[in-house]
Amino acid sequence: MTKILQEAAPKILEAIKAANNILLHCHPSPDPDSVGSALAMKFALEGMGKNATVIRGDSEIPQAFMHFPGADTIVPKNFFEVDLSQFDLFIIQDATLDRVSSVARVAFPETLTLINIDHHASNTGGAKIDLIEPTYPATAEILFDLFHIWKLPISHDIAANLFIGIYTDTGGFKYTDTTAHTFEAAGELAKIVPDFPRLISDMENSNTLESLSFEALALSSVQTFLGGALGLSIVSYDVLKNKAIPPLGVSGAVVSAKLRTVKEWKVSGSLIENEPGHIKVSMRSKDGDRYDVSKLAVALGGGGHKAAAGATLTMPLPEAIEKIVATAKEIYNL
Repeated sequence: MTKILQEAAPKILEAIKAANNILLHCHPSPDPDSVGSALAMKFALEGMGKNATVIRGDSEIPQAFMHFPGADTIVPKNFFEVDLSQFDLFIIQDATLDRVSSVARVAFPETLTLINIDHHASNTGGAKIDLIEPTYPATAEILFDLFHIWKLPISHDIAANLFIGIYTDTGGFKYTDTTAHTFEAAGELAKIVPDFPRLISDMENSNTLESLSFEALALSSVQTFLGGALGLSIVSYDVLKNKAIPPLGVSGAVVSAKLRTVKEWKVSGSLIENEPGHIKVSMRSKDGDRYDVSKLAVALGGGGHKAAAGATLTMPLPEAIEKIVATAKEIYNL
Protein backbone atom coordinates (compact mmCIF):
# COMPACT_ATOMS: atom_id res chain seq x y z
CA MET A 1 0.00 0.00 0.00
CA THR A 2 1.40 3.36 -0.99
CA LYS A 3 1.91 6.38 1.25
CA ILE A 4 -0.63 8.36 -0.81
CA LEU A 5 -3.26 5.71 -0.16
CA GLN A 6 -2.48 5.36 3.53
CA GLU A 7 -2.71 9.12 4.06
CA ALA A 8 -5.97 9.53 2.14
CA ALA A 9 -7.77 6.49 3.57
CA PRO A 10 -8.70 7.90 7.02
CA LYS A 11 -9.74 11.26 5.49
CA ILE A 12 -12.09 9.53 3.06
CA LEU A 13 -13.54 7.33 5.80
CA GLU A 14 -14.17 10.39 7.98
CA ALA A 15 -16.01 12.12 5.14
CA ILE A 16 -18.12 9.02 4.54
CA LYS A 17 -19.03 8.75 8.23
CA ALA A 18 -20.16 12.39 8.18
CA ALA A 19 -22.41 11.83 5.14
CA ASN A 20 -25.86 10.30 4.85
CA ASN A 21 -26.72 10.20 1.16
CA ILE A 22 -23.84 9.43 -1.18
CA LEU A 23 -23.76 9.69 -4.97
CA LEU A 24 -21.66 7.46 -7.24
CA HIS A 25 -21.46 7.40 -11.03
CA CYS A 26 -20.16 5.63 -14.13
CA HIS A 27 -18.06 7.71 -16.49
CA PRO A 28 -19.08 8.27 -20.14
CA SER A 29 -18.66 5.09 -22.24
CA PRO A 30 -18.11 3.11 -19.03
CA ASP A 31 -15.68 0.21 -18.85
CA PRO A 32 -15.81 -2.61 -16.27
CA ASP A 33 -13.45 -0.75 -13.92
CA SER A 34 -15.84 2.21 -13.83
CA VAL A 35 -18.96 0.08 -13.35
CA GLY A 36 -17.34 -2.46 -11.03
CA SER A 37 -15.72 0.18 -8.83
CA ALA A 38 -18.98 2.11 -8.50
CA LEU A 39 -20.93 -1.00 -7.53
CA ALA A 40 -18.23 -2.24 -5.14
CA MET A 41 -18.18 1.12 -3.37
CA LYS A 42 -21.99 1.12 -3.26
CA PHE A 43 -22.04 -2.23 -1.46
CA ALA A 44 -19.27 -1.07 0.88
CA LEU A 45 -21.13 2.13 1.77
CA GLU A 46 -24.37 0.26 2.36
CA GLY A 47 -22.46 -2.07 4.66
CA MET A 48 -21.59 1.04 6.68
CA GLY A 49 -25.27 1.95 6.91
CA LYS A 50 -25.16 4.71 4.28
CA ASN A 51 -27.61 5.44 1.48
CA ALA A 52 -25.69 5.05 -1.76
CA THR A 53 -26.91 5.69 -5.31
CA VAL A 54 -25.08 4.81 -8.52
CA ILE A 55 -26.16 6.73 -11.62
CA ARG A 56 -25.55 5.43 -15.11
CA GLY A 57 -24.07 8.67 -16.39
CA ASP A 58 -24.11 9.70 -20.04
CA SER A 59 -24.02 6.21 -21.57
CA GLU A 60 -26.04 3.04 -21.42
CA ILE A 61 -24.43 0.32 -19.34
CA PRO A 62 -23.26 -2.30 -21.87
CA GLN A 63 -25.33 -5.46 -21.78
CA ALA A 64 -22.08 -7.38 -21.26
CA PHE A 65 -21.79 -5.82 -17.78
CA MET A 66 -25.37 -6.34 -16.61
CA HIS A 67 -24.50 -9.58 -14.79
CA PHE A 68 -22.18 -7.70 -12.41
CA PRO A 69 -23.73 -7.91 -8.93
CA GLY A 70 -25.85 -4.82 -8.35
CA ALA A 71 -25.91 -3.69 -12.00
CA ASP A 72 -29.70 -3.80 -11.97
CA THR A 73 -29.73 -1.12 -9.23
CA ILE A 74 -27.94 1.50 -11.35
CA VAL A 75 -30.21 4.50 -11.82
CA PRO A 76 -30.64 5.37 -15.54
CA LYS A 77 -29.82 9.07 -15.19
CA ASN A 78 -26.89 11.28 -16.08
CA PHE A 79 -25.35 13.93 -13.82
CA PHE A 80 -27.65 16.68 -15.06
CA GLU A 81 -30.79 14.63 -14.39
CA VAL A 82 -30.03 14.22 -10.68
CA ASP A 83 -31.26 16.47 -7.86
CA LEU A 84 -27.90 17.13 -6.22
CA SER A 85 -29.58 18.69 -3.20
CA GLN A 86 -30.54 15.16 -2.17
CA PHE A 87 -26.85 14.22 -1.66
CA ASP A 88 -24.16 15.49 0.69
CA LEU A 89 -21.23 13.49 -0.72
CA PHE A 90 -20.20 12.61 -4.29
CA ILE A 91 -17.46 10.00 -4.72
CA ILE A 92 -16.07 10.38 -8.24
CA GLN A 93 -14.16 7.26 -9.28
CA ASP A 94 -12.07 6.25 -12.28
CA ALA A 95 -12.49 9.72 -13.80
CA THR A 96 -11.49 13.36 -13.54
CA LEU A 97 -14.02 15.82 -12.14
CA ASP A 98 -14.77 17.22 -15.60
CA ARG A 99 -15.30 13.71 -17.01
CA VAL A 100 -18.30 13.01 -14.82
CA SER A 101 -20.31 14.01 -17.89
CA SER A 102 -19.64 15.21 -21.42
CA VAL A 103 -23.19 16.48 -21.94
CA ALA A 104 -22.27 19.96 -20.70
CA ARG A 105 -19.80 21.72 -18.42
CA VAL A 106 -19.89 20.09 -14.99
CA ALA A 107 -20.32 22.31 -11.92
CA PHE A 108 -20.84 21.20 -8.33
CA PRO A 109 -22.84 22.97 -5.58
CA GLU A 110 -20.85 24.08 -2.54
CA THR A 111 -23.04 21.89 -0.35
CA LEU A 112 -21.77 18.76 -2.08
CA THR A 113 -18.49 17.34 -0.74
CA LEU A 114 -16.34 15.79 -3.48
CA ILE A 115 -13.98 12.83 -3.20
CA ASN A 116 -11.96 11.73 -6.23
CA ILE A 117 -10.51 8.19 -6.36
CA ASP A 118 -8.62 7.37 -9.55
CA HIS A 119 -5.50 5.78 -11.01
CA HIS A 120 -5.05 7.83 -14.18
CA ALA A 121 -1.85 9.88 -14.25
CA SER A 122 -3.62 12.56 -16.28
CA ASN A 123 -5.97 13.31 -13.35
CA THR A 124 -4.99 16.63 -11.72
CA GLY A 125 -7.49 16.35 -8.85
CA GLY A 126 -9.56 19.23 -7.56
CA ALA A 127 -11.85 17.48 -5.05
CA LYS A 128 -11.93 18.13 -1.32
CA ILE A 129 -10.13 14.80 -0.94
CA ASP A 130 -8.10 13.40 -3.84
CA LEU A 131 -6.82 9.83 -3.91
CA ILE A 132 -5.04 9.65 -7.25
CA GLU A 133 -2.50 6.86 -7.41
CA PRO A 134 -1.22 6.08 -10.93
CA THR A 135 0.97 3.23 -9.70
CA TYR A 136 -2.21 1.14 -9.53
CA PRO A 137 -3.43 -0.41 -12.81
CA ALA A 138 -7.11 -0.14 -11.85
CA THR A 139 -9.32 1.91 -9.58
CA ALA A 140 -10.75 -1.39 -8.36
CA GLU A 141 -7.32 -2.35 -7.00
CA ILE A 142 -7.14 0.95 -5.10
CA LEU A 143 -10.52 0.13 -3.54
CA PHE A 144 -9.28 -3.34 -2.61
CA ASP A 145 -6.49 -1.80 -0.51
CA LEU A 146 -8.74 0.99 0.76
CA PHE A 147 -11.28 -1.51 2.10
CA HIS A 148 -8.48 -3.45 3.80
CA ILE A 149 -7.21 -0.30 5.53
CA TRP A 150 -10.76 0.34 6.72
CA LYS A 151 -10.97 -3.30 7.89
CA LEU A 152 -14.13 -3.59 5.83
CA PRO A 153 -15.43 -7.11 5.17
CA ILE A 154 -15.29 -7.90 1.46
CA SER A 155 -18.49 -9.69 0.49
CA HIS A 156 -19.03 -11.85 -2.59
CA ASP A 157 -20.70 -8.96 -4.43
CA ILE A 158 -17.92 -6.50 -3.59
CA ALA A 159 -15.26 -9.05 -4.56
CA ALA A 160 -16.90 -9.87 -7.90
CA ASN A 161 -17.01 -6.22 -8.93
CA LEU A 162 -13.46 -5.53 -7.80
CA PHE A 163 -12.14 -8.64 -9.56
CA ILE A 164 -13.74 -7.79 -12.91
CA GLY A 165 -12.48 -4.21 -12.68
CA ILE A 166 -8.91 -5.37 -12.05
CA TYR A 167 -9.07 -8.12 -14.68
CA THR A 168 -10.24 -5.85 -17.48
CA ASP A 169 -8.16 -2.75 -16.73
CA THR A 170 -5.00 -4.87 -16.78
CA GLY A 171 -5.99 -6.38 -20.13
CA GLY A 172 -6.40 -9.77 -18.47
CA PHE A 173 -3.17 -9.18 -16.50
CA LYS A 174 -1.23 -8.45 -19.71
CA TYR A 175 -0.58 -4.70 -19.48
CA THR A 176 2.80 -3.52 -18.25
CA ASP A 177 1.43 -1.78 -15.16
CA THR A 178 0.24 -5.13 -13.75
CA THR A 179 2.22 -5.91 -10.58
CA ALA A 180 2.73 -8.78 -8.17
CA HIS A 181 0.33 -7.00 -5.83
CA THR A 182 -2.28 -7.05 -8.61
CA PHE A 183 -2.08 -10.85 -8.67
CA GLU A 184 -2.20 -10.98 -4.87
CA ALA A 185 -5.35 -8.86 -4.83
CA ALA A 186 -6.96 -10.86 -7.65
CA GLY A 187 -6.04 -14.11 -5.89
CA GLU A 188 -7.67 -13.02 -2.65
CA LEU A 189 -10.78 -11.87 -4.50
CA ALA A 190 -10.92 -15.14 -6.47
CA LYS A 191 -11.10 -17.06 -3.19
CA ILE A 192 -14.20 -15.06 -2.29
CA VAL A 193 -15.63 -15.45 -5.81
CA PRO A 194 -14.66 -19.00 -6.84
CA ASP A 195 -16.97 -18.73 -9.87
CA PHE A 196 -14.83 -15.89 -11.30
CA PRO A 197 -14.25 -17.76 -14.63
CA ARG A 198 -17.99 -17.53 -15.32
CA LEU A 199 -17.93 -13.84 -14.39
CA ILE A 200 -15.32 -13.31 -17.12
CA SER A 201 -16.98 -15.67 -19.59
CA ASP A 202 -20.39 -14.03 -19.29
CA MET A 203 -18.78 -10.66 -20.03
CA GLU A 204 -16.58 -11.76 -22.91
CA ASN A 205 -19.17 -14.00 -24.59
CA SER A 206 -22.06 -11.58 -24.87
CA ASN A 207 -21.45 -10.42 -28.41
CA THR A 208 -24.23 -9.43 -30.79
CA LEU A 209 -24.61 -9.61 -34.54
CA GLU A 210 -24.59 -5.81 -34.56
CA SER A 211 -21.22 -5.62 -32.80
CA LEU A 212 -19.76 -8.34 -35.04
CA SER A 213 -20.94 -6.45 -38.12
CA PHE A 214 -19.31 -3.29 -36.84
CA GLU A 215 -16.10 -5.13 -35.99
CA ALA A 216 -15.90 -6.54 -39.52
CA LEU A 217 -16.50 -3.08 -40.95
CA ALA A 218 -13.90 -1.47 -38.71
CA LEU A 219 -11.22 -4.08 -39.43
CA SER A 220 -11.79 -3.63 -43.17
CA SER A 221 -11.25 0.13 -42.78
CA VAL A 222 -7.66 0.15 -41.50
CA GLN A 223 -5.07 2.62 -42.76
CA THR A 224 -1.40 2.93 -41.81
CA PHE A 225 0.58 6.12 -41.24
CA LEU A 226 4.07 7.29 -40.24
CA GLY A 227 5.90 4.64 -42.21
CA GLY A 228 3.75 1.83 -40.82
CA ALA A 229 4.27 2.73 -37.17
CA LEU A 230 0.65 3.87 -36.66
CA GLY A 231 -2.38 1.82 -37.61
CA LEU A 232 -5.87 3.34 -37.48
CA SER A 233 -9.31 1.92 -38.14
CA ILE A 234 -11.40 4.81 -39.52
CA VAL A 235 -15.19 4.53 -39.78
CA SER A 236 -17.21 7.54 -40.88
CA TYR A 237 -20.77 8.35 -39.93
CA ASP A 238 -21.89 7.96 -43.54
CA VAL A 239 -20.46 4.44 -43.72
CA LEU A 240 -22.17 3.46 -40.48
CA LYS A 241 -25.43 4.89 -41.77
CA ASN A 242 -25.15 3.12 -45.13
CA LYS A 243 -24.45 -0.19 -43.39
CA ALA A 244 -27.49 0.37 -41.13
CA ILE A 245 -25.35 0.03 -37.98
CA PRO A 246 -26.68 2.25 -35.16
CA PRO A 247 -23.71 4.63 -34.60
CA LEU A 248 -24.32 5.18 -30.89
CA GLY A 249 -24.35 1.46 -30.17
CA VAL A 250 -20.79 0.69 -31.25
CA SER A 251 -17.44 0.89 -29.47
CA GLY A 252 -13.89 1.08 -30.74
CA ALA A 253 -12.30 -0.55 -27.69
CA VAL A 254 -12.55 -4.11 -29.04
CA VAL A 255 -11.25 -3.05 -32.44
CA SER A 256 -8.31 -1.06 -31.08
CA ALA A 257 -7.39 -3.99 -28.82
CA LYS A 258 -7.21 -6.27 -31.87
CA LEU A 259 -5.17 -3.74 -33.83
CA ARG A 260 -2.72 -3.66 -30.92
CA THR A 261 -1.68 -7.23 -31.79
CA VAL A 262 -0.12 -6.21 -35.13
CA LYS A 263 3.60 -6.64 -34.55
CA GLU A 264 4.86 -3.74 -36.67
CA TRP A 265 2.58 -1.06 -35.26
CA LYS A 266 3.91 0.97 -32.33
CA VAL A 267 0.54 2.65 -31.74
CA SER A 268 -2.88 1.66 -33.01
CA GLY A 269 -6.36 3.02 -32.67
CA SER A 270 -9.94 3.27 -33.73
CA LEU A 271 -11.78 6.38 -34.94
CA ILE A 272 -15.57 6.20 -35.02
CA GLU A 273 -17.61 9.13 -36.26
CA ASN A 274 -20.79 8.24 -34.37
CA GLU A 275 -22.36 11.60 -35.23
CA PRO A 276 -21.34 14.03 -37.98
CA GLY A 277 -18.19 15.78 -36.80
CA HIS A 278 -18.15 13.85 -33.48
CA ILE A 279 -15.34 11.27 -33.36
CA LYS A 280 -14.67 8.76 -30.60
CA VAL A 281 -10.99 7.83 -30.49
CA SER A 282 -9.65 4.68 -28.80
CA MET A 283 -5.86 4.17 -28.71
CA ARG A 284 -3.69 1.18 -27.78
CA SER A 285 0.03 0.43 -27.40
CA LYS A 286 1.98 -2.79 -26.83
CA ASP A 287 4.76 -0.90 -25.04
CA GLY A 288 3.12 1.69 -22.83
CA ASP A 289 6.41 2.80 -21.32
CA ARG A 290 7.93 3.74 -24.67
CA TYR A 291 4.71 4.61 -26.53
CA ASP A 292 2.48 5.95 -23.78
CA VAL A 293 -0.91 6.49 -25.47
CA SER A 294 -2.24 8.43 -22.47
CA LYS A 295 0.08 11.27 -23.58
CA LEU A 296 -1.49 11.19 -27.03
CA ALA A 297 -4.99 11.08 -25.54
CA VAL A 298 -4.29 14.02 -23.21
CA ALA A 299 -2.95 16.04 -26.13
CA LEU A 300 -6.26 15.33 -27.88
CA GLY A 301 -8.30 16.38 -24.86
CA GLY A 302 -8.85 12.92 -23.39
CA GLY A 303 -6.96 10.62 -21.04
CA GLY A 304 -6.39 7.03 -19.97
CA HIS A 305 -3.64 4.51 -19.37
CA LYS A 306 -0.20 4.06 -20.86
CA ALA A 307 -1.38 1.09 -22.92
CA ALA A 308 -5.03 2.07 -23.44
CA ALA A 309 -6.52 5.54 -23.71
CA GLY A 310 -9.13 7.55 -25.53
CA ALA A 311 -10.52 10.94 -26.46
CA THR A 312 -13.40 12.61 -28.25
CA LEU A 313 -12.78 15.03 -31.11
CA THR A 314 -15.34 17.49 -32.45
CA MET A 315 -14.24 18.34 -35.99
CA PRO A 316 -14.51 16.96 -39.52
CA LEU A 317 -13.13 13.43 -39.76
CA PRO A 318 -10.26 14.31 -42.17
CA GLU A 319 -9.09 16.99 -39.72
CA ALA A 320 -9.27 14.50 -36.85
CA ILE A 321 -7.09 12.02 -38.74
CA GLU A 322 -4.57 14.73 -39.59
CA LYS A 323 -4.49 15.92 -35.97
CA ILE A 324 -3.93 12.42 -34.55
CA VAL A 325 -1.17 11.59 -37.03
CA ALA A 326 0.64 14.91 -36.49
CA THR A 327 0.35 14.64 -32.69
CA ALA A 328 1.60 11.04 -32.65
CA LYS A 329 4.54 11.98 -34.87
CA GLU A 330 5.54 14.78 -32.50
CA ILE A 331 5.05 12.90 -29.21
CA TYR A 332 6.76 9.66 -30.27
CA ASN A 333 9.28 11.16 -32.69
CA LEU A 334 8.08 8.82 -35.45
